Amino acid sequence: MTAFSTWSLANLAEHLVKQKVVSAISRETLRRILRADKASWKASTDPDSIAKMHRVLALYDTPPTDGRVICVDEFGPLNLMPRKGKVWRPVRHTRRLRATYNRCGGVRHMLAALDLATGKLYYRIRPRKRWRKFLGLLEALRARWPREKLYVVLDNFSPHKHAKVRVWAADNDIERFFLPTYGSWLNWIEAEFAALR
Repeated sequence: MTAFSTWSLANLAEHLVKQKVVSAISRETLRRILRADKASWKASTDPDSIAKMHRVLALYDTPPTDGRVICVDEFGPLNLMPRKGKVWRPVRHTRRLRATYNRCGGVRHMLAALDLATGKLYYRIRPRKRWRKFLGLLEALRARWPREKLYVVLDNFSPHKHAKVRVWAADNDIERFFLPTYGSWLNWIEAEFAALR
């Protein structure tokens, strides 16, 4: 699924005409095309969405020379689910088990960071996505690159904005770049998550 954060249907239709993609298109036709492509359409409620988008895109286009750009996000819940296999045997009614029959240990979450300079993905598997777990990931990133300033791109998930995370990040030369609301598609790590899915 794709999400667009700063466009209304009317703005998108106008943009397509200006770019000469189409000579004319109605909002209803555009809505049908987007539904057929399973695109989610949510306009951002963030008043600074365009400024935030440009700030993140500028960070991608011209990475700072004094530090490293890292994209951070959470992926999950993760769980192992048994998949039915194929066997050669006579056709008859088989006894089925629910797909979640063996989830004794609960689920896990992956907290991940993508280093844009190398393309490497660093991650930790944790039972929860809380601020302490997120702070632990930031501490690991800080230990990996102790002398560089870190520019971290992340969404508006509440653990990313926790007061203790904010103070620790400021004290340890980590600048956080928040995405606009409904703008998670701007986070480069989402492409890696799509491949993992």
